[in-house]
Amino acid sequence: MKSRMDSRTKPLLLIDVDGPLNPYLALAAEGAPEGYVRHWMRPSGWPADQPLPVLLNPEHGVELLALADRYELVWATTWENDANEWIAPVLGLPELPYVEWSGPERRAPLGTFWKTPYVLEYAAGRPFAWVDDEITSYDRAWTDQRHLAAALLMRIDPRIGLTRPDFDTLAEWAAAL
Repeated sequence: MKSRMDSRTKPLLLIDVDGPLNPYLALAAEGAPEGYVRHWMRPSGWPADQPLPVLLNPEHGVELLALADRYELVWATTWENDANEWIAPVLGLPELPYVEWSGPERRAPLGTFWKTPYVLEYAAGRPFAWVDDEITSYDRAWTDQRHLAAALLMRIDPRIGLTRPDFDTLAEWAAAL
């Protein structure tokens, strides 16, 4: 059965890796949080002789695929296309489009996360939800002033990563549009 929404009418779900999917601050603690598995990765630009430890929960892939009925999934991570090579296969996700951080520098007011202007440009007036560990009230205010469509900015604790209530919030928000 075909979804009621096609990719042009679905809101975007902009997904950061480090923080929401990889609770990197938990790496300093003894062991990984429940459900997470430690992986050793070498994304572009990372030293070949020093693999990067990344914690991933395979259930996040299941949860994100379930949200794909309601959202167009997009990487919004400094991993850029490396997320398709290293993260997507571990989580069972297909290749996803991604926000490119290169190009002309976008300016945001003091206190606003550097990604925010790029995210708004990528969204191009479409409704979007964005999960990242560096979102603040400044980003929410700046988005409210400059983005006329609905936007849900969710700060995710980088010690914990995405949780069941976060996925519920994302599903409920999209259903309410």
